[in-house]
Formats: sequence, structure tokens, C-alpha cells
Amino acid sequence: MQIESIHLKSKAMKYLIYLSLFLSAICAQSQNNYSSVRGTITDADNGDPLPFASVVLLDSLSAQVAAGSTDFDGKYILKQIKPGNYSLEISYVGYTSLKITKIKVQSNKIAIKDIQLQPGTAIGEIVVVAYKVPLVEIDKSSTGTKVYSEEIKSMAVRSAANVAKTVDGTYSRDYGGSGLNIRGSRSDRSHTYIDGVKVIGSTSLPPSNESYNQIVENSYHRVSLTPLSTFSIDVDKAAYSNVRRYINEGMLPPADAVRIEEMINYFSYNYPQPEKDEPFSITTEYADCPWNAKRKLVRIGIKGKEVALEEAPDNNLVFLIDVSGSMSSPDKLGLLKSGLLMLINQLDENDKVSIVVYAGAAGLVLPATKGNKKEQLIDAINKLSAGGSTAGGEGIQLAYEVAKDNFIKNGNNRIILATDGDFNVGISNQGELIQLIEEKRNDNIFLSVLGFGTGNLQDSKMEQIADKGNGNYHYIDNLLEAKKVLVTELGGTLLTIAKDVKLQIEFNPKTVKSYRLIGYENRLLNAEDFNDDKKDAGELGSGHTVTALYEIIPTNSKEELVSIDPLKYQNTNNDSTGMNEILTVKFRYKDPKEDVSKLITKVLYQENLSFSQASVDFRFSTSVAAFGYLLRDSKFKGDLQLKEVIDIAKESKGEDDEGYRAEFIRLMEMAELIK
Repeated sequence: MQIESIHLKSKAMKYLIYLSLFLSAICAQSQNNYSSVRGTITDADNGDPLPFASVVLLDSLSAQVAAGSTDFDGKYILKQIKPGNYSLEISYVGYTSLKITKIKVQSNKIAIKDIQLQPGTAIGEIVVVAYKVPLVEIDKSSTGTKVYSEEIKSMAVRSAANVAKTVDGTYSRDYGGSGLNIRGSRSDRSHTYIDGVKVIGSTSLPPSNESYNQIVENSYHRVSLTPLSTFSIDVDKAAYSNVRRYINEGMLPPADAVRIEEMINYFSYNYPQPEKDEPFSITTEYADCPWNAKRKLVRIGIKGKEVALEEAPDNNLVFLIDVSGSMSSPDKLGLLKSGLLMLINQLDENDKVSIVVYAGAAGLVLPATKGNKKEQLIDAINKLSAGGSTAGGEGIQLAYEVAKDNFIKNGNNRIILATDGDFNVGISNQGELIQLIEEKRNDNIFLSVLGFGTGNLQDSKMEQIADKGNGNYHYIDNLLEAKKVLVTELGGTLLTIAKDVKLQIEFNPKTVKSYRLIGYENRLLNAEDFNDDKKDAGELGSGHTVTALYEIIPTNSKEELVSIDPLKYQNTNNDSTGMNEILTVKFRYKDPKEDVSKLITKVLYQENLSFSQASVDFRFSTSVAAFGYLLRDSKFKGDLQLKEVIDIAKESKGEDDEGYRAEFIRLMEMAELIK
């Protein structure tokens, strides 16, 4: 009996093995029927590959079957696709989205589909996604349909930031990337049009939630009364890319969005590298003013020492990402994700990355992960999605906790806050937020801010948060700007080489009658703040350049100032000391981990240079300042016309390997068409 039992068990085991092999063969055959769809996505104009383009495969019922994105070479692959007929949707920030139908996938064959995208922002279907309201669709082909103003209000679109004047004299406004395009004639504001559809009723558009601090332009100061000009340096560049966003959308920016110093500092200039062990170099230049023949211009340039990424300290980075409902559009979270994917490719095993998100509540979605764990990082970034309200304060608190738990001694410990600036839950009081950030920076954890999107941009709040967090503020309006900030200028973005950086300029009354600082209105300091090491000021990153321009009325100018009574007690020494000096630059800074400042000084001597004899960088930076004057309609703009400013920029473009100066010229030419 025992032998028979063993024999039966042996036969049963044999049958089970056969059955297993049979089923495996069936599964293998079924598996082998699967195929893949692959190809390359490129720019239709120049053939350049488009990295991180979105690729979605849909079945005949428009249900998503697979999704992915292109790599740095613009290549994509969608695996494990069953045989059948599909369509492919491709989208990329700054390009016209494309849908390709009739893609046939055959068994055991690779379907190859190379695609070219046209630059532009056109979309084939207008869809408005309203938070807590049903989806609203507007059929562009129904041009005879009337839409009433009350219906527009019920769509609950987020803002009216993107107002643009089109060639035919109408205004166009795209709401938060939703695709809703509302137009109204300048001469007939009684009607509004949605892509050719006439709107009956009031044309009062939903108000924009964008916020900018008021700028009161610096005035002229008599050297005899106020010989010292003191301010904190500023390497924020958000204003320029924000201005560019407005002009690219066909409208001029609000005056208070134009911070001229940030426009000037967006561009790099050919300042010399610091000598020996000095961390900074100082460059000065003096020449005629192009918009007022009676005045002069002074340019002061600071160049920070460049630290190679391989020599830079290890990074402890905490990405604090806004995933609230207002971030759902492609120009916000979608653009941010593409930028982060580029940034993580610059990190290595000595770096650590954490991701904190906030919406209705804050949460840690990626604990500290080494920079060489690319798959984990990419997976975490790709899974980010938006929805809910905004708990910015709670998110900041959690981010600081995570940064402190993973603190790297002598490393770069930094939070990177990415948001459209809508803090409406948690610590929403700006004063409380600033106090929290000021307290945490003492732990040597710095905070930088990346702004995204339109209609909800809280520019004033984000600028102040970055300033108090010992970081920088950037506005990212397209993928190239994301690359500039997070790849090309990564050292300056992440690595602070000096904090509490201040400039104090002492003007010589023997050569200068009066002066005014161009820009930096929100960075002015009292004269006594310069030597006060407790006074917070700006930060400089690796390789950063800072430029300041002054308008000067020379002492020998016949231009009359408003008269004042003679001063009785001032020094009237008439000796010849300093007769050829215009000013003395005093530059004070602290090493990032020290509390005592250091001082560098430089004297600017008088030169009789015409504007055409000035350096290329002098003239180009002047063209940027002049354009800022015109955008602000400044009372100091003089008699210069935009056409003349464009000519100055063209003549002084100089070396422009990355094309930013050529782009600036194009922006001015576009602005010339917007009346």
C-alpha cells in the first residue's frame, strides 16, 4: 500500500508539472503577442529633440492605454501594447499639441511613429476645467452661438491675467491655461467674443489674482545732502521672464511687474573673474546717458567666483511642491515636473532629494533619496498631480523638518518652493510666514522660490519669501527657462557663496551734483545699515553677476536743480583731493556660514566717454534699463523712443551664444506692435 501510494503521488506530481508547462507556454505565447510603440519627437522648425514631451496612447473609445514621456534625445517607447488600432496624443509646453489617429499595432511588431511638433500654443479643442463645477466645453465651430455673460461667470475660470491686444484691435485673455479665449474690442467694450462667439451682456471679466508690490521709483538725490546710496544686492530674475510672458501673450505687463534691476540682471555680462583668493570682482564704467544729453550713466558690476559643480558641497534638497487645484494647468505643475526631471540628472550619490507636497494638507511623498537613484526620483516626480486647496504654511513647516532631519554639515541645505503663490490655508498670514522663514534660516537652511503660471501669480509674496529665506526667486514661463535656472545656472541657483551682500556708493560732490539709482526700490537700506552685521541683505550664488546703474548729473552740468537755501554748517573744503574721482564703491558681504562681514572697495575715476565709446555690456545693459523705463512709462524715460532702444540693443548684442540677447531684441520688437 505504501509503495502504491508513493506511485500515485509521483504520477500526480508529473501531471502537475505538465500542466504548469502547458500554462506557461500559453502565457508566453500570449505575452509574445504584445508589441510596443516607439519613436522620436522633434521640433518641426529645426529638428531638435524635445525632451520630456508627454505621449499618451488611446484606444478606439479614447480611453488611456499607456502613457510616457520622451528622454533627453526626444525618444519615447510605450511597451506591452495589445494588437489593435490606436491614436496618439502628444503635448509639449510651448508647442501645438497633436493627435495622430489610425496607428495600427500588430502582433510581435514594433510600431514606429516619429513626430514633429510645431512651435506655438494653439489647441484644437477649447476646454474649461472649473474647480468644483462641471466641465464646460465650447465648440469653436459654432460661431453663431451666443454666450451670455452670466454663463461665463458660472464657468468659474480662475483669473483674467492674460489680456492681450491682437492685431485686429481686440483683447484676448486665456484663463489659467484652460484654453478659454475671451476677446473684446477696444472701441466697443459692450461686447465680448469667445473665439468668435459673441457674448451678450456685461464684459466685466473675472478679476486677476496676480499680485505685485507697488514700485515708487527712486528720485534724484543731491550729493551735498545725501552723498551715500546704500542698498542690498538683488540677483532675482523673475521680473524679466514674467515680462517676457506678458509680451509673448500679446500684451504689456503692469507697471509694478517691471522691476528694472531684475531685467538687467537676467543677462550675464563679461565681468572679470575674481583675482587670487578674492570671492568677487568689481567693475565700474562711466559714460554719456543716451536718453538725456545733459546726464551721465555709471555702471557698477559685481562678479561672484565660479565654483565647479564637482567642487561644490553636497546637496540636501527638499522640493516643496504646490499640488493644489490652481497648479493643474500645463504651464504650472506640468512645466515644473519637466524642470525637475532635468535637474535630478545633475545630481549624484552624495546628494539627497526629498519631496514634500501641499494641497489640502502637507505630506512627504519622497523621503530623502540619493541623487543617483534616478528611477525612484523620476517615478516620484511623474506621479505628482494637482487638486485641492493650498496649505502653504503647513508645507513649509514640514519641509524645514525634513531638511533638518537630513542636514548635511558643510553642505548645501536648501528648500526649493515651487508654486503659483496661492497660500490660502494654514499660515496664510504673510507676516507669520516671514517670521517662520527668518527663524529657520539661522539653521543654515536656505529657501529659494520658483514661480509658475498665470492668473494666480502672487509675485510680491514669493519675492519676499525668497529674500527672507536667503534664496533667490525665479519665474519659469517655459521649458527653456526651466533649463536655464535648473541646469545651465544650477550652481548659482543652488550654491550661495555670500550672504547679506550690501553696496554703499559714496559720491564725490566735486564731480557729481546729483544721482539716482535705477531700480532696486525694494532693496534700499539706511546708510547706517551698511556696517550693521545684524541687518539682513541679499545673497550671491556661484558665478552670479550683479549690475547696478546710476543716472548722474555732473557738477559742471548746466541743468538746474530745485533750489534750496545755502547750508550753514556743512564742510566747504575746496582742496583738490579727489577732483578726478566720481565715486567710491564699498562692497560688504559675509561667508554663508559666518556672522561677521568683510569689505571690498573700489574707486571710479572720471572719464569723458561718449555712449558709443562705452563697452558693449554697458550699452546693452543700458538698453534693458531704457526698455524698462518705457514699459513703466517712467517719468525718467527722457526722449528715447523704443525704436532707438532696439537699435542700441542690436548694436551692442555682442557675444550671445545662448540667444538671450537676441530674444530680448525680439521682445522689444513685439512690444512695439502692442499699442
